Amino acid sequence: MINVTLENFEAEVVAASTTTPVLVDFWAPWCGPCKVLGPLLEKVEEDYAGRFKLVKIDSDQEQQLSKAFGIRSIPTCVLMVNGKPVDGFMGAVPEGQVKSFLDKHLPSADGLSPQEEAQDAQALLAAGDPQAALNKLLETLTIDPSNDDARYDYVKLLIETNALDDAEAALAPALAAIPRQLRFEALGQFLNAFTFVTTDSRGQWGVDQFDALIAANKRDFDARLGKARVLMVNGQWTESMDELLEIIMRDKAWGDAVPRKTFVAILELLSPPKPKAGAQDPNKTAGGIEIAGKVVTETDPQALLIAAYRRKLSMVLN
Repeated sequence: MINVTLENFEAEVVAASTTTPVLVDFWAPWCGPCKVLGPLLEKVEEDYAGRFKLVKIDSDQEQQLSKAFGIRSIPTCVLMVNGKPVDGFMGAVPEGQVKSFLDKHLPSADGLSPQEEAQDAQALLAAGDPQAALNKLLETLTIDPSNDDARYDYVKLLIETNALDDAEAALAPALAAIPRQLRFEALGQFLNAFTFVTTDSRGQWGVDQFDALIAANKRDFDARLGKARVLMVNGQWTESMDELLEIIMRDKAWGDAVPRKTFVAILELLSPPKPKAGAQDPNKTAGGIEIAGKVVTETDPQALLIAAYRRKLSMVLN
């Protein structure tokens, strides 16, 4: 633990945080909660054995620093990484909460950050070892349950490996969140399709069996939805969306709008992941200058497919 002033702030916090995350504890000698939190932070620093550096700033003596960080109450802790504040918390929180906060951002004991752990899982999956990838993603989620990227990858892989009960349990917290992210709603529809295929007798039907029912009654929406779900599970995305569009054209609200929700889910599942925070756009220079414009989108078959089916849905709904 180091006491920091304006004079040594640049060296002990800004520069130091480029190599090791720095937790800045804003406190004051008269503050009772500060006296509770301070020793706890020092204990955690020892427990983490160099994974982060703890510094303390007397907010009364260093009002310029307090103002710069917008400190309104103490104790307030701010985590600095690469010279910038990335997160913080206020109050004399318990030790477990402090550790959960740190684990979201710090490298693990083996030197990997939560984001790197998730990337490691993707490498394992690409190498043909889905179980190892699942284990790695679960480890990442255990460390940081708020890691939505890891949760998304974990649930999607559970669904694809037919571990549907585990997928439902892992997806539940994301579906209960407010606001609910579209990508997790998409996984919910993906899970529904796999559940249909594994629990409904029609899940093992061939397309021709559904087509026979549809030929006899073009408004047999149950058959159309069943067919679309089978196609979805088999990775026949465009064929599935075509069948869903047939339902939506005839009855937009049928089945609590599940066909529309499933169609939107497929578009979301097909869309490339959004760049991670701080990642450079491959179509821009480091300074943010666009170098490709619309050309990339216009020549990317996946992007063209998604755009075309978005237009089809819009035309049907409007």
